[in-house]
This record gives sequence, structure tokens and C-alpha cells, in this order.
Amino acid sequence: MNKVVLMGRLTRNPDVRYSQGEKATCVARYTLAVNRRFRRDGEQDADFINCVAFGRQGEFAEKYLKQGTKIVISGRIQTGSYTNRDGVKVYTTDVVVEEQDFAESKAAASSYTGGYQQQGGYANAPEPQAAPAPTSRPAPSEAVSDGFMTIPEGIEEELPFI
Repeated sequence: MNKVVLMGRLTRNPDVRYSQGEKATCVARYTLAVNRRFRRDGEQDADFINCVAFGRQGEFAEKYLKQGTKIVISGRIQTGSYTNRDGVKVYTTDVVVEEQDFAESKAAASSYTGGYQQQGGYANAPEPQAAPAPTSRPAPSEAVSDGFMTIPEGIEEELPFI
């Protein structure tokens, strides 16, 4: 089974192109910085994974993803090779994106100020900042925002059980 699930931040805006022909297909390429679980010498390391999204997934990347966006993707690993202009055979490994979703709210994404500096395949990525704790609980009539949409407090009790 060839299945990959990754969570990380885009190191740059997606590179989007459209194929030639009668039915032009969107092809979006981006690099995902995925933090490693363990630290070496007190520094946090990240791996940089090349991703490619076709069709509707590519169009989604073009419209909504930008540098620094934290996403979760699932897909499959695909290897390939080509001969470059110097006649050298180059081997490639990409994750072909089948699904991609946001991994944080808009509010958390807008407060993220970190960046990535790729150096020899590693980067020092800052720890994500925790969201501040709410100071008070809103009244049931007030709306609570989860970062994506406004949901009235206590809506579950108001819906009939099916």
C-alpha cells in the first residue's frame, strides 16, 4: 500500500501551471516543511517534501494556499527520473496529493510569523504559538467563532435528535 499523510507548512507559494491540450489540467507544485518529531543538538529539524497536486486539488492550492499555510495532506509517493540539460540523469521523489486540508484556523495562521530557511535539507522551524485562552465564556445567545465559521453556542441542544 502506498499511502502518505503529512502535516507541515508551505515553504513558498505553489507553482501553478496548466497542461496543454483540449482539456487543460491544473498542476500545482509546492514544498512542505514537515517538522521532525525529535530534536538533535537542541535544534528542531524539518524535512522538505516536494508535493504535486493535479486537477481540482491543484486549483484549490492555487486559490487558497500560500507560503506559511499549515496543511495536512494525504496521497502517494511517486518516483521518477529525467535527463537534465547537462545529460545527467536526475531521480525525483514527489508526493502526489489526493487530499489536502487546512491544519489551523485563519486566526492562528494570520498570527504565525515564522519562516523557513532551507539549508542542506534541514531548517530551524520555530515552535507553533499556542492560541491564547479565552478570558470569559460567552452567553448562550452570543456566537462563538472557531476560525472558519460562526457557530451559535448551544446549537446541538436546539436540533431535533434523528
